[in-house]
Amino acid sequence: MNVKGLKLTVAATAIAAALTAGYSLGTNSFFDNAHAANPPVVVAATQTAPAVTLPDMSGIVARNGPAVVNISVSGTRKSSMGPSEMPQLDPNDPFYEFFKRFGVPQQRGEAPMRGQGSGFIVSPDGTILTNAHVVEGADEVTVKLTDKREFKAKVLGTDKASDVAVLKIDARNLPVVTNGSTTNTRVGDWVLAIGSPFGFENSATAGIVSAKSRSLPDGGYVPFIQTDVAVNPGNSGGPLFNMAGEVIGINSQIYSRNGGYQGLSFAIPIEVAMNIEQQIVKAAAWVFPSRRSINRWRNPSGLKSPPAH
Repeated sequence: MNVKGLKLTVAATAIAAALTAGYSLGTNSFFDNAHAANPPVVVAATQTAPAVTLPDMSGIVARNGPAVVNISVSGTRKSSMGPSEMPQLDPNDPFYEFFKRFGVPQQRGEAPMRGQGSGFIVSPDGTILTNAHVVEGADEVTVKLTDKREFKAKVLGTDKASDVAVLKIDARNLPVVTNGSTTNTRVGDWVLAIGSPFGFENSATAGIVSAKSRSLPDGGYVPFIQTDVAVNPGNSGGPLFNMAGEVIGINSQIYSRNGGYQGLSFAIPIEVAMNIEQQIVKAAAWVFPSRRSINRWRNPSGLKSPPAH
């Protein structure tokens, strides 16, 4: 190879090297720009909804359970014994056609009556609220406390229109409930019932307020609180609590096709019940005066004479 050819070869090699270096730099620049134009996608962490917690009602039961009582009643009621059988008479007997045409008169008698319900203490000296239908026709009413003590109760009065009854037992320093108000009660609020369904004393069941001011065909003027709390026979007369532990109603009725709970329970607003209670207690103070009152009447000291009965 001559000197001229060698120079040409060296020159060609240098040009090729320069072109290769330029391509390499351009390529790197392209990828760098592409990287900058498309930054990596960062996936944000999924936000979880806050956990929903149900109300803890154990404290309400612990505080108020001792003020809820079991009520047992006994008595007698008129009953029809059913038609007697057709007397064995000769068809020629003149009474035969009479009995055949008009039947035999039903025999009537008295059947023993027993029942159970619930109630709650509203004053430390033994005033108790329950339903009028719980004690209707009762000859004897027994109140049983959670500490197993039993008392014979006096029915101070009943109001069938509101289905409220007031009882009195001879006791002192009893636990009492705190009465609330239905004014701020809303549909959807949690509520708690304590009572003796089917005789199972101090049973607690819970649900929500389904409706307010509900009218019932036989409910008179009472604007019932409708709930879906499990209320069964024996719960009648027991308290309905809000989540502040205050009584807002008296469990009174259920709507049922089979006699048991079917999701429709009705409570008397506490304002209605306490209004009736005050009237009954005031009237009973004249009818069943205490010994202290009798002594004060005997020595008036300026007091008015008691009303004539």
